[in-house]
Amino acid sequence: MLDRANFCRIAPFGAYVFFMVLEDVLLKFGWEANDLRLLYAVKIAVVVGLLWAMRGAYSELRWPIGSSFRTWATAMTAGIVVFVAWINLTVDWMVMGESVGFDPRNNDDIDWFLVTIRLIGAALVVPVMEELFWRSFLMRWLDHPNFLAVNPAQVGLKAFCITAALFAIAHSLWLAGLFAGIVYNLLYMRSRTLWSPILAHATTNGVLGVWIIYTENWGFW
Repeated sequence: MLDRANFCRIAPFGAYVFFMVLEDVLLKFGWEANDLRLLYAVKIAVVVGLLWAMRGAYSELRWPIGSSFRTWATAMTAGIVVFVAWINLTVDWMVMGESVGFDPRNNDDIDWFLVTIRLIGAALVVPVMEELFWRSFLMRWLDHPNFLAVNPAQVGLKAFCITAALFAIAHSLWLAGLFAGIVYNLLYMRSRTLWSPILAHATTNGVLGVWIIYTENWGFW
């Protein structure tokens, strides 16, 4: 299970999840959310460090030769569609658990350092880390343990559905997460380059971040 190829794709994601769990535990032990805001910066720094240290293992991140403008335009359009779904699929039954959110304000003044870190993390780091885990590793590994040999276009329905379902329950907005998981899966299978779902994911998170800042809907973070 944990050979080098698997580990290099699991470790950054695992570190990210560890800090999420740590935050939940600290909150349950009486810490205030405001006291933990810098934990996100630590989390992103650790993930970036792991991705950089293991960058040589990510053969799927080599830039695809001959990729078309249509591939990237489709990915960005899909990312915007997912963003629209994300801010609208918020009815009670579409939400699982309770999201603490991320409020960067100090006495109604926005801490722009925290906002910048959050936006960079969400738009540039998380898409790479998550797509390496969910699409490149897990979806193909479910199809065959030698996942690097699996052509994304030939991933089976079982692996497709399990990955989308797990991606859904990893988010409090589970229905929006399911929709996003399906879209990103399809992009990877259709384009056969991981940069397509990475770009779509980055577009979703980037536009969502700008929208959150503009509307001050901090709960979406």
